[in-house]
Amino acid sequence: MTLSSSFNGLFSPVAMGALKLANRIVMAPLTRSRMGPDGVPNEMHARYYAQRASAGLIISEATNISAQGRGYALTPGIWTDEQVAGWKKVTDAVHAAGGLIVCQLWHVGRFSHVDLQPDGAAPVAPSAIRAEGQTYTENGMLDVSMPRALETSEIPGIIQQYRHAAECAQRAGFDGVEVHSANSYLLDQFLRDSTNQRNDEYGGSIENRSRLPLEVTAAVVEVWGHDRVGIRLSPVTPDAGNTPLDSQVMQTYGHLIEQLNRFQLAYMHFVEGATATSRSVPTGIDLDALRALFKGPYIGNNNYDLDLAVNRRLEGKVDAVAFGRPFIANPDLVHRLKTGAELAVAPRETYYGNGAKGYTDWPALVD
Repeated sequence: MTLSSSFNGLFSPVAMGALKLANRIVMAPLTRSRMGPDGVPNEMHARYYAQRASAGLIISEATNISAQGRGYALTPGIWTDEQVAGWKKVTDAVHAAGGLIVCQLWHVGRFSHVDLQPDGAAPVAPSAIRAEGQTYTENGMLDVSMPRALETSEIPGIIQQYRHAAECAQRAGFDGVEVHSANSYLLDQFLRDSTNQRNDEYGGSIENRSRLPLEVTAAVVEVWGHDRVGIRLSPVTPDAGNTPLDSQVMQTYGHLIEQLNRFQLAYMHFVEGATATSRSVPTGIDLDALRALFKGPYIGNNNYDLDLAVNRRLEGKVDAVAFGRPFIANPDLVHRLKTGAELAVAPRETYYGNGAKGYTDWPALVD
């Protein structure tokens, strides 16, 4: 590949709804577990995000929409005034550096522990089916807790949590929001028949199981307008316990995507394969066919390198590409990709925790 071919679209501007990206390199949401117990960002977090503002778009780390939505310790929130003020430091710093940033709205659903829930309550889920795996708590790694099924009468309250978080994100100065409907968290749990065994209007048929993701999207669009809202999907990503996928991936996600088109969203952020692990997909599933159903801008995600990003862009299969882990050690990733410079590699022990070490101390090639 020649350098000129890499300029053929990947580093050019693109409009995604009202978001005007300077290039098509997106910083994917990266959980870094560096918040305090109150989930309030501070100057260190502002510095971290501002260092990476040359990305065409930054998608914030997954951000809890409520105390109930928490599933991991040391993750940020976007439901209190203090959290709004903390995120305002981040968005101001990103904007001062010439960047754009959206807030990823997150409710983990069943993948939580009672130590992380208000008053030690059980996590909530579409159905009382316990997830496998462990989550990070203030007391270390613990097996996730048995959830309780949400009552039908509680669903409007869940939607209100998303609406309130979207309003808080506006006050915090974000440029938009991304609905996290992926990775086997709450909205994805409602969508999949492996985790949703309800017999009300939110369970059973594909149409019913799609209802909550669509109602949440509608509520967020009411706050922000359609052109500043994106959504993240991951049709073949299991949760940490390798929960079975939906039994009809193509039909279920195909229906959801076709229904999402009526919102004319800013973009769809799509995990191609299993998040952070593999780009392979089970037999009979065609993620490009699902991608083609979406009528708006498309962000491809999962184990991209420059060659794959350029080739997928040249083939017209992506409008932009989200890079995750490469942004950890390369705050100037766009510059490095554009110039062919060597990429630094962050050791795994720097991913989570440790304060500023391994977080804001990665140097750029040119200051």
